[in-house]
Amino acid sequence: MPQLANKLNREQALKKLAAEPFARQTVSFYRYVPIKDPQTLRDQLFIEWENLGVLGRVYLATEGINAQISVPKPNLEKFRAAIDASPAFSQVEFKYALEEPATSFWKLTIKVRKQIVADDLDPQSYDLSNVGTHLNAQEFNAAMDAGAIVVDMRNKYESDIGKFENAVAPHSQTFGDELQEVIKLLDDKKDEKVLLYCTGGIRCEKASAFLKHNGFNDVSQLYGGIINYKHEVEQAGLESKFKGKNFVFDGRMAEAVTPDVLGKCFTCKSPADTYDNCSSDLCHALFIQCADCKNKMLGACSDDCRAIAALPTEERIKIRKGRKAKFKILSS
Repeated sequence: MPQLANKLNREQALKKLAAEPFARQTVSFYRYVPIKDPQTLRDQLFIEWENLGVLGRVYLATEGINAQISVPKPNLEKFRAAIDASPAFSQVEFKYALEEPATSFWKLTIKVRKQIVADDLDPQSYDLSNVGTHLNAQEFNAAMDAGAIVVDMRNKYESDIGKFENAVAPHSQTFGDELQEVIKLLDDKKDEKVLLYCTGGIRCEKASAFLKHNGFNDVSQLYGGIINYKHEVEQAGLESKFKGKNFVFDGRMAEAVTPDVLGKCFTCKSPADTYDNCSSDLCHALFIQCADCKNKMLGACSDDCRAIAALPTEERIKIRKGRKAKFKILSS
């Protein structure tokens, strides 16, 4: 029976990656499309993609697919052909990473979930056949210049390191909470032009449908998200109204769109925009830290965590044995 899960640990996988004689391309794509049997499709895709050397994180649900992957460049055309051979995914748009060659993924994980983007909403509270108008980079810039309201449909820790100029950036840390926050923030703006944006477009599809269902009359969204916007402004020689870094959900953590530094170091509050996880085995919180503080704090977010990070490996193993770090996000 074919292997249907990754069998290498992180160290083994990274060693194998380092020995690869070819370059990789980080790609993301999504599509809202009915899938009758996600589990069967999951197993088929795992076998097919593993044979092509694909790594990454993929979510499948009855509502569609959401994929962030790393493909060997020699196999990129074969992978494109495999995707187009599927009636459900044929001609889906690929979004290519802004920065390479940092390792984005070290294993292939394909999971079946209830939704490809969790929203905590009643399925009757939006209609994905009635989404906002798609705008390219030039159209989005023009709408901003004309005074449209711009809304960041990402989590706060994402907008902390990069966002569009004068955008409404909610303080929520989950997409479901953010949808509710945006409805309240813009309650008296339902007749004004609203522009939505996110990383690659997938959250804006649901967000625009949700806003329209709740009485917003003029909703548009940035087609292809920040990733596509960056490519388009470069190709067309346009001004990038997005400043800073685009947060990404892989090993790179973020990719630069402009040199602007919007974030602050959690430790010293100086300008910084590099995310990392706390080095303490009992913490692993996601936070921004400048290079000087990372060196001084051993990559830890607090003095208590630094003390744990400084312990010999054997002591750290004893401390974390039987205990699991609860993931959290720290904001400056």
